[in-house]
Amino acid sequence: MNFYSIIAAEDPSLSHHWLFPEIGEIIYGGLASLIIFGALYKFGWPAAKKGLEARTAKIQKELDDAAAALKQATSDAANIRTALGDVASERARILAEADAQAAAVLAEGRARIAAEVADMEARATAEIEAARARSGDELRAEIARLSAAATTDAVRAALDERTQQELIDGFIAKVGAGR
Repeated sequence: MNFYSIIAAEDPSLSHHWLFPEIGEIIYGGLASLIIFGALYKFGWPAAKKGLEARTAKIQKELDDAAAALKQATSDAANIRTALGDVASERARILAEADAQAAAVLAEGRARIAAEVADMEARATAEIEAARARSGDELRAEIARLSAAATTDAVRAALDERTQQELIDGFIAKVGAGR
């Protein structure tokens, strides 16, 4: 007799072999397992298959949505790039227009300043000529006045009283005869 058979005789919960259960337990346990596996196959497998298919459909929908979102994002990015290109060309056009307007304003300003300078030069030249004419007239008048005064002084010094009286009488006679 071995050690296990002695212990098995004393303890009925112990089996005849240390590794395998009793034959009845194998049969009842096997039948119960087959029933459970059959029920799981009949009821659980369709539910699991349905759940896996629903999960697969959900994942496929998410993948399709992600692909659509990627396509939309790619389209939006292309539109943005096009808009940026349009913005750059619009900016270049606006800058070119601003440069042209600035050049036109600058040319107009230069022309206006040149006209004003020419007008000022013409007025200054006219004023200089007027001042020259006035100063010439004033100089002539002063020379005439000084000449008259000098002539009067010279004639008085050269003429005596009798000669002066004869000149005055001769002048009066000429004026009276010319009437």
